[in-house]
Order: sequence, then C-alpha cells, then structure tokens
Amino acid sequence: MRPKLLSFCLTVCLIGFVVSCAHGLTEGDLKQIGYDQHIGQQVSPELMFEDSDGRRVAMGDLWSKKPTILVLGYYQCPMLCTLINDGMIEALQELRFNVGRDFNVVNVSIDPRETPKVAAGKKTEYLTRYGRPGAAEGWHFLTGDQRSISKLAKEVGFRYKYDAETGQFAHPSGFLVLTPDGKISRYFFGVNFEPAKLRSAIIAASEGRKGSVIKELILLCCQYNPITGKYGGLILGVLRVAGIGTVLLLAWWIAVMCRRGPHAAAPTEGNLDG
Repeated sequence: MRPKLLSFCLTVCLIGFVVSCAHGLTEGDLKQIGYDQHIGQQVSPELMFEDSDGRRVAMGDLWSKKPTILVLGYYQCPMLCTLINDGMIEALQELRFNVGRDFNVVNVSIDPRETPKVAAGKKTEYLTRYGRPGAAEGWHFLTGDQRSISKLAKEVGFRYKYDAETGQFAHPSGFLVLTPDGKISRYFFGVNFEPAKLRSAIIAASEGRKGSVIKELILLCCQYNPITGKYGGLILGVLRVAGIGTVLLLAWWIAVMCRRGPHAAAPTEGNLDG
C-alpha cells in the first residue's frame, strides 16, 4: 500500500478518537469552539510569555522581521496537537524554505499550568522530527499566564473550552501565518496541509499581503461532536469511504501476498543482475 494513502486513512480514523475527549462539555460549549478569521488583525507584540529556557519574551521579539507560523494548542494534548504539528512538519519538509532562516514558527500553549520544562521536551521532539539545522533559533515553544493566553487567543480568533471533567482542552485544529510585523495573513485548518499552499502563504506574508477568508465548511467538516457521538455529514462520508477503502486495500494486499507465496519476495541473484 502507498504510505501516503495509508497515512491519510489512519489520520482520518484517528480524528474521531482524538477529539472525543470532551465528555464534560455541553453541546452549547462545543458549538463555541472554532476559529474566527481575523485577517489583518495585529497580534499584540507586547504580550509576554516564557520560552522553553524559562526566559521572559515579548511576542513581537520572536517575529525577527520574518513571516511566522503561529500554532496554538497545548503540549500535553493526548493526540490532536501532535497530529496538527506532524502535518505541519510534513508540509514544511517539502519546502526549500527553512525554519529560522526564511520564517519562524511559534507554538503557544493554551494551558497556563504547563511549564517551560514541558515546552522544552516538545521542542526537542519537533526539532528532531523536522531535522534541519538552524531551526532551533527560529522555532519557539512558549508557555504563559491565563491573561496573556486569553488575549492572544481572542486576537487570533481561537475559540476553545477547558473540560474540567477530563482536565483537557477542546479546541480547533490548524494554525495561522503572520506577516513580519505580526498581522494575520492566512489561516490553515485541519491536520493535513498542502505544501504548495503553505509556500504561497509564507511568500504572501513575507510581502505583507493578506490572504482570503476560508469558508467555515472547511473547519466544520473536520469537527466531531462527542455529545452525540456523531460526525458532521461531510466528514461522516469521508470516514465511511476511508474505512471501506482501508479494508479493501488490506484485503488486496493479503491476497497478493498469498498468491506470491513465502519465497516470492526474495529476489534471486539472476534478477539482481538484470
């Protein structure tokens, strides 16, 4: 099976497990979760956070006159935040642009209980996954108090809810791209991101250009309602197709392996010589 196809199927199936943690929230609470797209909104440069080394930093000091990818989530998220960042890293690995040289990435925890030590662990994990030299200088992992977190979330339109029953946060999936002076240029939703679109967004942001508002359907189709235990109509269809497709692919692969027999996969010396 092709790795990308298998990865897509697994990711789609995992989304249901990931966001089903919000047991203590009402249906009204869940309807408030999402993104308000504040294209052109200035992010306050004076907002103070702590970086992964425990130093107090102002948000504006991290832009460094470069476009910035801003990711809100939390470092001890069971899975969704990891999927978002993994999807982002996979897209970034397809680009010739490099973190730290051509643009910056700023991850901000929405959980005021998280510490710089937790942020440092996540930074090491993601930098290792990204695998390019020099990225540490331009990839920042921040923690902060509730006041700074709430103000930043409001400015970028990030609507989330804390679930006291599980001790976790229900939040939308995605990230945004800022211009070098900290204005919102573009939003990306979901957990899989097209490298070509991300490249275009970084270029546009570097030139101070604003992107367009993305239709809310793109966000809603990725949502799951843990109260009813059901997906929205579009994502439900996608899940059904993905599930059937995965089963058929597995059945095909098993059938092919059975036909080939135990020795079919081992090339002979004659075959290697061509």
